[in-house]
Amino acid sequence: MAEYTAPLKDMSFALKLAGMDDVAALPGYEEASEDLVHAVLEEAGKFAHGVLSPLNWEGDQHGAVLENGVVRTAPGWKDAYKQFAEGGWNGVPFDPEYAGQGLPWTLATACNEMWQSANMSFGLCPMLNQGACEVISHYGTEEQKRTYLEKMVSGEWTGTMNLTEPAAGSDLSQVRTKALRNDDGTYKIIGQKIYITYGDHDMTDNIVHLVLARTPDAPEGVKGISLFIVPKYTVTADGSVGERNDVRCVSLEHKLGIHASPTAVMAYGDDGGATGYLVGEENRGLEYMFMMMNNARLNVGLQGVSIAERAYQKALGYAQERVQSKPVGFKGDKVPTIIAHADVRRMLLTMKAYTEATRALAYYAMAQFDVAERHAEPEVRKAAAERVALLTPVVKAWSTDIGVEVASLGVQVHGGLGFVEETGAAQYYRDARIAPIYEGTNGIQANDLVFRKVARDKGAAAASCIAEMRETVKTAEGDLAYMGEALAEGIDSLQKATDALVGADPVTVAAAAYPYLRLFGTVAGAWMMVKAAVASAKAKAAGEGDPTFHSAKLATARFYITNLLPQHSGHLAAVTAGAGPVMDVTEDEFAVDL
Repeated sequence: MAEYTAPLKDMSFALKLAGMDDVAALPGYEEASEDLVHAVLEEAGKFAHGVLSPLNWEGDQHGAVLENGVVRTAPGWKDAYKQFAEGGWNGVPFDPEYAGQGLPWTLATACNEMWQSANMSFGLCPMLNQGACEVISHYGTEEQKRTYLEKMVSGEWTGTMNLTEPAAGSDLSQVRTKALRNDDGTYKIIGQKIYITYGDHDMTDNIVHLVLARTPDAPEGVKGISLFIVPKYTVTADGSVGERNDVRCVSLEHKLGIHASPTAVMAYGDDGGATGYLVGEENRGLEYMFMMMNNARLNVGLQGVSIAERAYQKALGYAQERVQSKPVGFKGDKVPTIIAHADVRRMLLTMKAYTEATRALAYYAMAQFDVAERHAEPEVRKAAAERVALLTPVVKAWSTDIGVEVASLGVQVHGGLGFVEETGAAQYYRDARIAPIYEGTNGIQANDLVFRKVARDKGAAAASCIAEMRETVKTAEGDLAYMGEALAEGIDSLQKATDALVGADPVTVAAAAYPYLRLFGTVAGAWMMVKAAVASAKAKAAGEGDPTFHSAKLATARFYITNLLPQHSGHLAAVTAGAGPVMDVTEDEFAVDL
């Protein structure tokens, strides 16, 4: 089975397009030179190809298992993780004071894409750990930072987040896990959490859980939730692993995909109470956890990009080898491979164009995150933070939906063999399906976009983004003028949809939320593709870079603009149809024939 090969040319191009040069000029990122970025990408690509990718299929077939209270990962996992940690890969974006590399999150994003493409089940562990490190580094006490950060940043220990409970689901206001105060300032944590990614495993000697729970006198709802560090093993004064805490994995979920990633049901306090340590202040836990959730949402969006890339590579390889039937118009004697068929080319171009568009948008969002964190000017930081907030639900939801669509097309390119597990295409489809559910379903992301990011500021953040899109239209000149014109039409649809939602009644906004998000993603993807086409046209005219790469980029952008962007008009129609088509159907009418 062919292994994953990192598309380093397109990744480097997307980093440039996202503003990597500007990111490297930010305070503290001066070491992120073009040569260093290239070297990091090269080495990450080698690790993804040579270590993680070969484990992907076997991990899917073997899975993680719970035996006698111990979670055992798939064969090869422990050694691969050891190499991952020793290579310093978990610490790429973190402070050198805590064993980090001190490099931009934008660059870390490109590395994370490779881990997820090569082996999504493996990549989930460092993804959650990085989010936990972010929370502790921002909100933890100095003692908590000294105790946990270096070992987590280095990858010696891993971190998780524990939000969901059996009766709560996505409604965190229903969290019922208890946090009882002890006399020594610690807390007893008692309750159960479900769907905890890498809640237990055998790759490290400690796991640091970030757990949402309620103190006895906490107010009801989300305002009464606190955040606690609950390690699998308590930590001694010298920083070494101490006694086993009262936290156990009681079962592992049996899942459609990501079989090698242990998704745990965690029990806290079965023997009296797990020792927990308050992060920040009581009743502000959800506020703190949102940092980890937003980090995770961007990275889950990246998973959509990653699985799309892997599915595309698999489908392309098959299409270049499979011989079947003469394509329409074929005049030769030797039947070509199926890549000569128009419908196969349509599917492959759809996969390629969507993958490149989602990658460019994800990298752009993370570059804005770096600007928001590091820029010297407060107003620039503020504007970048608003852009990240606006794009986070789009990157998460649109990219993951695209990942599923692209993986499904990958199965289709293979025909009947795509439905057979041994070819590997089906695994990508199964693995991709979790991403639209993770970290708040895509319906929740759509609500976040329309209610919090658009309606709350009366469309100001969206207007700023739309204005920047219109500036890109002006750059598409000459042979690319048709792209600019098509993008302008898409932007007009996005503007009309935004205007329709601002000030509309909540039910109308809720009914339009998902088509609005799809519209936003479709147009934002076109924005990225036009920027890419303009950059490639200039490079090609100047004789810079690989002319074949730039020709391919122009061809892919043309396909996106002519075949995928026109969906904007259908999304606009759904947004402006009002709530009636969605909400006027009675419950009886749903089940009239049942």
